[in-house]
Amino acid sequence: MSDPTPKFQLPNDLEHYLAALSKLYARDGKRQKQEIIVNSQVRIHEEWTYDNWDGGSYGHALYLTVPESLYLNLVTERQDLQNEIKADINRIHNVQNEFIAEVFLEMEKVEDRDWRRESGVLQSRQRVITPTAAERIWSSGGYRVFLSHKAGVKKETSDLKEQLELYGVSSFVAHQDIYPTKEWQDEIENALASMDAFIALLTEDFHDSDWTDQEVGYALARGVPMIAVKLGKDPYGFIGKFQALACIWADAPLSLVKLLIKQPRMLEAYIRAVQKCKSFDQGNVLSKVLAHVDGLTEEQTRALVSAFNENGQLQGSFGFSGTWPSKFGPGLAAHLTRATGIEYGMTSSGQINVRKR
Repeated sequence: MSDPTPKFQLPNDLEHYLAALSKLYARDGKRQKQEIIVNSQVRIHEEWTYDNWDGGSYGHALYLTVPESLYLNLVTERQDLQNEIKADINRIHNVQNEFIAEVFLEMEKVEDRDWRRESGVLQSRQRVITPTAAERIWSSGGYRVFLSHKAGVKKETSDLKEQLELYGVSSFVAHQDIYPTKEWQDEIENALASMDAFIALLTEDFHDSDWTDQEVGYALARGVPMIAVKLGKDPYGFIGKFQALACIWADAPLSLVKLLIKQPRMLEAYIRAVQKCKSFDQGNVLSKVLAHVDGLTEEQTRALVSAFNENGQLQGSFGFSGTWPSKFGPGLAAHLTRATGIEYGMTSSGQINVRKR
């Protein structure tokens, strides 16, 4: 049985005629139309029209898909250009009973682009973090610190996270805090968008990572408190204008908290950590921050006094009781007096109260 489907010659020879047309446009100085022909992706719809007069003739539709930049330059005269190119092709080819019935100029589709940001007029929006995501990222509910680090110091950074938690700090460490089932980049952005402070752990290879530099950029854009910890590398670029801390890993937890305690939310988190003190040793560690506590409100002062008076672990720690001042300092009562201007002292029963004049 013979195949009734028509066999068309013009679509098969189209590249040949387009090449000839490009040369014709170049000769005649018609650069715009030559750019369309040369830069287009070509597809053809066969038998777009059919006329059975005089043996029949077939009209095909020609689609020319051009890059966005080219399309935007021709869009206002697109209809005229389509008609002209159609006429030019039909004039140059010599295929019998076939012709180009329509030419359609289309714009190329570009995938995976952030056209809103590319526009230059996109207004920044605060990333919305759901309560579930916040709880997942900042499980302890403390002062939120993003620890930016290189993979080579994962263990040291994890240890730092654990030690900071004692002071009321909830730290985000990318390699251990991201659930395997969660898109890691999205989770990092959630942490960056909801952090209270940013700590750059500047080891020698910190700048070698594109990710650490992007994290720094995010923190700069948000304007949160930033501390650069010099662990082999000096602060560089924009981060160089922020507070720098030179210390070893072992001293980093306390050194960082001494700087962060000036932040209101950090002070609140620290007071909550004091209220949860579970041992004499924890009390002694927490007491090392007291000398850096200033500007207590009446409510914060009452919370510290109540925590001491109701917690035997604080009362028994040298740092809070003040019973070993040469090593652990003068104790909570003395620090409250300094920070509030109101004189506090110890009663005979080991409680802290305001001294009567």
